[in-house]
Amino acid sequence: MGWRQGEIWFDVDTLWFREADGGSGSLELHAPSFSGLGLEALTAAIPNGLAQSRRRRAELGRRRAVRKTRAAALVVGPAVALTLAAPRLGASRAAEPLAQDPPSQVDAARVPPAVAHRPETREPETSFPPVRWKPGTSHGLPYAGSLSGGTQIPVEGQDWVTWNPVTDRVPNRPHRLFGNDEVIRKLLRVMTAYRQASPGAPRVVVGDISFRGGGPMELHRSHQSGLDVDVYYPRRDGTLRAPTTTGQVDRELTQALLDAFLAVGVEKIFVGYATDLRGPGAVVVPYPNHEDHMHVRFRRPAE
Repeated sequence: MGWRQGEIWFDVDTLWFREADGGSGSLELHAPSFSGLGLEALTAAIPNGLAQSRRRRAELGRRRAVRKTRAAALVVGPAVALTLAAPRLGASRAAEPLAQDPPSQVDAARVPPAVAHRPETREPETSFPPVRWKPGTSHGLPYAGSLSGGTQIPVEGQDWVTWNPVTDRVPNRPHRLFGNDEVIRKLLRVMTAYRQASPGAPRVVVGDISFRGGGPMELHRSHQSGLDVDVYYPRRDGTLRAPTTTGQVDRELTQALLDAFLAVGVEKIFVGYATDLRGPGAVVVPYPNHEDHMHVRFRRPAE
């Protein structure tokens, strides 16, 4: 807003600038005050009201800035000081009206992120399919037999993944993962105990068990009655796949896994010649083509 020639500025303040009317001034906004004035009074030079108004507003802004500067820092806690925004502490521009009342200085919006409460969050645990138990019966011999009512282990669980030796990839085909229900119970118990005893150990990589009805299975001479389970040696790099060289095998973890199988009582554990795995000679047997996995044979459950 500017003054134009011919305009008269009255010495009056408005509530817009939050200034009280002091009642002083050469002219008042009351009609009777103009009556009785002589020609000299009406033609006399009128004071520059715009300049005076601007000076008063500038002085008022300076006083407000001084009051705000005294509260430039607000202590929030024993070790945290909240510094107010710099633009609010500076003097207002002379020609601008006063801003609206600022929000309280103790305001949630002004608390820095380091002070604000953040609830603890946890990643949800992965849900795996449950085991559907069925009472099973192993018939005949591990290398000449069959399986009735086998229990299928899921292709993945909290403590294991499955490996398909035909396609060399994770997971295995579900129809290759049937076993006697007592065998599956002991297998799950071993894997859980092994990982609890070896913090940070990767999940166990489980290979073939048996078909739903047992019988001959390609790549194997046994695995026909739900009593045999192939378990791949843990890798030093933690990768959940079969090792391709003996140098990739974590021998310490492999021995711990083998010991966990011995603890539940098994009939045989066939291992590779170069693995240097230890155990009772009548149970732990070196065997050809077992440099990447142990072949665990469980005892036939009592019928």
